[in-house]
Amino acid sequence: MAAGNIIVTGFGPFGEHRINASWECVKQLPQEIDGYNVIKEEIPVSYDTIDKKIQALWKEFNPELVVHVGVSSIANKITLETCAYKEGYNRRDVHGNYPKNGTQCSADCCENCIQVGVNVNDISNHLNATKSVKACVSVDAGRYLCEYVLFTSLSLDKDKAMFIHVPPLGKPYTEQELADGVLEVIRCALRQRKQK
Repeated sequence: MAAGNIIVTGFGPFGEHRINASWECVKQLPQEIDGYNVIKEEIPVSYDTIDKKIQALWKEFNPELVVHVGVSSIANKITLETCAYKEGYNRRDVHGNYPKNGTQCSADCCENCIQVGVNVNDISNHLNATKSVKACVSVDAGRYLCEYVLFTSLSLDKDKAMFIHVPPLGKPYTEQELADGVLEVIRCALRQRKQK
């Protein structure tokens, strides 16, 4: 019997990213990681979908860990985000919409900034010491759908949620190399969870 569930999301197409590297690498992940079932979900680049779907996924699967993955044109490594903000979302989604609260995330949370509870610095150091796919840490998730989904999950449980930005495919990594890197991040985060 599985130890529990892990939710891993990637985003659908948007803008220049007709093939979104985040979903392409998430699809390559195994169905089970260290005894946990892996629930993989492609999320449209839509504020409304995130508002409806993310809380529902948490409720349905009661996950041990939620890892959101998104693509960044400026990334050339696996980039681990450290925090997310409630306000400042002034870019339109794929449907041309803003968040229903204007520029605020709709998550039921009064904090303006939530820090990721996972020690991403340790994970980044581990990848850089042991893997061919390199990593770095970021304090700015971009105030778009990537940060919006991260804030939504952090508001539910900051110790079980994280966000990984990946570079576009081939710049410089393949989808399988990115998947291998994401897999190692997940394993490190699970080890941290077991030590708590």
